[in-house]
Amino acid sequence: MKIAILGFAKEGQSAFEYWNSEENDITICDANTKLEIPAGAKSQLGPEYLKNLGGFDLIVRTPALHPKYILEANPNNIDLLDQVTSVTNEFFKVCPTKNIIGITGTKGKGTTSTLITKMLEADGKRVHLGGNIGLPALELLKNDIRPDDWVVLELSSFQLFDLKTSPHIAICLMVVSEHLDWHADIEEYIDAKQQLFMNQTVYDIAIYYADNENSEAIAYASVGKIIPYYDEPGAIVKGDSVMIEGIEICKTKDIKLLGKHNWQNVCAAITAVWQVTQNTEAMQSVIKNFTGLEHRLEFVREIDRVRYFDDSFGTTPETAIVAIEAFTEPKIVILGGSDKGSDYSDLVQVVAKNNVAFVVTIGKMGKVISDLLRNNGFDKIVEGGESMDEIVKHSKELSTPGDVVLLSTGCASFGLFENYKDRGEKFKQSVLAL
Repeated sequence: MKIAILGFAKEGQSAFEYWNSEENDITICDANTKLEIPAGAKSQLGPEYLKNLGGFDLIVRTPALHPKYILEANPNNIDLLDQVTSVTNEFFKVCPTKNIIGITGTKGKGTTSTLITKMLEADGKRVHLGGNIGLPALELLKNDIRPDDWVVLELSSFQLFDLKTSPHIAICLMVVSEHLDWHADIEEYIDAKQQLFMNQTVYDIAIYYADNENSEAIAYASVGKIIPYYDEPGAIVKGDSVMIEGIEICKTKDIKLLGKHNWQNVCAAITAVWQVTQNTEAMQSVIKNFTGLEHRLEFVREIDRVRYFDDSFGTTPETAIVAIEAFTEPKIVILGGSDKGSDYSDLVQVVAKNNVAFVVTIGKMGKVISDLLRNNGFDKIVEGGESMDEIVKHSKELSTPGDVVLLSTGCASFGLFENYKDRGEKFKQSVLAL
């Protein structure tokens, strides 16, 4: 079989390893002309890497590549997308277990996926976690997945865009505008996430965040059993308790994750796990011990009674809002970066109302956010500079004992940094060097 692998990052590499055999003739297609091609593969590199794909039996799309570019490069082959698949599609096709839980949403996917995994493991289940959280789905096959095992997949809109199969349990967290630099509009973004639910059967389960219309609309693409969370019959917060079906799982004070937005993630995880096991002790043990993932409101250091937190994973105004609202203390908030087509009007209002002492602006969007803040009467704004050392230095100079310094930019990282991980790592390095 003649196979073209479009893009050779993590998923492309896992695709090559999976399909690499004597029966297959593989060509790696990538814009990077300096790419190191593995032995046994052909290559098509450079600006025209997407052209002349009509001769392949199978085309494996990297998540970052919008399918429209495949068609634009091959205008005389309008049926070409029929040959296109993905690592995620192939995994669903060959996975030895049907016990698959898929999680999507704008933010909270990684935290919720990890909570579900840990809760199921605490119940004694054998669980495999992968997808957008870091390990390509096909890599999970190396772990000898068994029919009774559970698989938890964090799935982005890029991975879901052309998904052909839906998991037994599908979860949609809060959905707001994001990746509009990739998607044509919010409707396409929502449509991509609906694919997680679109192919469910009446025997499957769809779970959604009750307080978000987008989440509800996405979940209702399913014909399965539909369950809201943050509303009954799913998990809810009632008073100071987290409950499901009248049973208290824990107190809100027991949740180690910072911020009320994480109550939503906890409720989503409980609602999903409840469909598998009602082991409340397993759920409680995870909730009381799990402090979060890297770059998600991650505590870095306290110096001179000022606490520093890395929330670099938060790349939308909505995630910056929940990070700001997670702290009652005076805050120095680092905002800005590259543009994702987001609306910052709500963010600037939250800054003005939530005990923000100063805003340190960075990147291309720093000027945009600064102008919006001043138009809303907030003028305690300082330009951060061109390096993370400068940004952290300015933040330290502005802080006083009892303050929180918060890196939660509300923007993508490109321009000053390679990605959100690079931004978060450099922030931590600079803070630890103070």
